[in-house]
Amino acid sequence: MRDLHERLGDIYRVYVPARRAHAYVIHDPQDIKRVLVSNHGNYVKGFGFDRVKVLLGQGLITSEGEFWRTQRLMMQPLFHRQVVTRFAAVIDAANERLLERWKGKAALGESINVGSDMSDLALEVILQALFGADLDRLTEELGHDPFAFITEEPGRGFSFASRLLELRKSVALLVRRRAAAARAVDPAKPDYLGLLLEARDRTTGDAMTERALIDEVMTLIIAAHDTTASGLHACWYLISQHPDVESRLHAEIDLGKDAKGQSLAVSEGWVYTRKVIAEALRLYPPVWLLSRRAVDPDLLAGFEIPAGANVYFSPYIIQRDPKLWTDPDAFLPDRAEPDGASSAFARVPFSAGPRHCIGETLALYEMCIHLHRVARHYRLTHAPAPRPELEAGINLRIKSPVMMGLERR
Repeated sequence: MRDLHERLGDIYRVYVPARRAHAYVIHDPQDIKRVLVSNHGNYVKGFGFDRVKVLLGQGLITSEGEFWRTQRLMMQPLFHRQVVTRFAAVIDAANERLLERWKGKAALGESINVGSDMSDLALEVILQALFGADLDRLTEELGHDPFAFITEEPGRGFSFASRLLELRKSVALLVRRRAAAARAVDPAKPDYLGLLLEARDRTTGDAMTERALIDEVMTLIIAAHDTTASGLHACWYLISQHPDVESRLHAEIDLGKDAKGQSLAVSEGWVYTRKVIAEALRLYPPVWLLSRRAVDPDLLAGFEIPAGANVYFSPYIIQRDPKLWTDPDAFLPDRAEPDGASSAFARVPFSAGPRHCIGETLALYEMCIHLHRVARHYRLTHAPAPRPELEAGINLRIKSPVMMGLERR
């Protein structure tokens, strides 16, 4: 795609024999703004989402129309700043367990598999945030952790899909038990399952159907896990390759209090930390490719897009476009943003517009807390290395394990 962009420019079309139609690929921020925001009503989810729908059902990622709008409005309050902050203890506990494991490895001089450990951490956070104490109870009853395969099976092929569909039974059991309980949410220890059960349609006052709720839970598990794990993996790799960035990150961390228990508002004051994360997500956006399908004809970059055509755009390509970014492949957390009215659409790791990622605030909060908790105690070291090989599947991931050393600070 980078080669085609260099040769063909900001819009080109590719004939897809299996679909007997052309697909259009766009790169200009103005066109992306039109598809995602100013004319978003003309675009629905495109090619590829049908396969995701088989796995996750009609969750926020795959649903459309009035059903999607209703679900989005019901779920939006669950990701409000005040709610996100209430999960500080969950994020802290997961990082505490990670640090304890790393303490033992550091004492023995053992390396760590950063990709695997970030995957475990991200999964633990979202599962605890979703299910709370019910998660441990279910694991004890089954005699095994039904969610473990999500991190143990790196591929996302048929085997993974089959196990994911089987997992719905365990999720359904948790949903039914909580629905039958006297109270869905414990005010002292809220979790997203309880909050979803208590969510109501603003117009009708109706709760979600069981199937809709299970679909949303499955969507949150996969979306929140894969994207956060990939983002943190990229952060640690890039920090290890740039001692100047690491030094400035440590300086910001050392000036403040320990991140344990810190609120979302406090984490938003960690300016350089957030710049490091933003730059890592610019270079390695977990959601590297998005697709939409035009309902009616439209005009993009001066070319007519016929009704029914699939339109693709890649945050990975756009966020490394040399026409928009100076030294685009370099890791520069202090870099200037592109100029122009549509500059915001040159950086879209969480998409934009009405279908902007609902979990962005939680993801960034989780990433900030993790970097601060770990970097206060350790340096993660990795010998200078060429740019890692990437795996461009449903999400963008560093293909081979990045093994790192641990140095106490």
